[in-house]
Amino acid sequence: MKSQIGKLLLALFTFTLISAVAPVVDAYKVGEQAADFSLKNVDGSMVSLADYKGVNGYIVVFTCNTCPYAEMYEDRIIALHNKYASQGYPVVAINPNDPSVKPGDDFASMQTRSKEKKFPFKYLFDDGQKVYPAFGATRTPHVFLLDANRYIRYIGAIDDNAQDASLVSVKYLENAIASLKAGNNPDPSETKAIGCTIKVKS
Repeated sequence: MKSQIGKLLLALFTFTLISAVAPVVDAYKVGEQAADFSLKNVDGSMVSLADYKGVNGYIVVFTCNTCPYAEMYEDRIIALHNKYASQGYPVVAINPNDPSVKPGDDFASMQTRSKEKKFPFKYLFDDGQKVYPAFGATRTPHVFLLDANRYIRYIGAIDDNAQDASLVSVKYLENAIASLKAGNNPDPSETKAIGCTIKVKS
């Protein structure tokens, strides 16, 4: 009896300790409304989703400068914005990495990368890492398709082949956008994001 009580107390202590050092984040799920945010763009201006007028939705992409997967998707993300911004679905790119862990993802490097690649979309810095946990982003890239009222309609990967754009067979994000435009729910509404883990100070 005493050993059982001891085990219960140890389990309770361990749970309390884990909860104290690693609180569970209640991340958005498909169908939930995302709160607006205000983050600094590479041009120095503060940008929020409310700044985009007359949109049908938002392609929110958590990405960065240094991840090989993010680099492989850069041209595709540019192409997505060039194709869909005029249809009311602009790309909103957000760098979630802590630059003290990944120096190549500091704000100055973001500015350089944006100029080098001629990003046609806003490239925002999640300074203090306050936005990405709310979305539940875990990888770069990680995509969240929002409708005009900021309800999340799709979460996951852009397509099914990070390494070679010419070998993509399923364009998950584009299919999700087509579903929204047709008045339907995306199916699938979630896929597994493939990329580097978001860098957080330990």
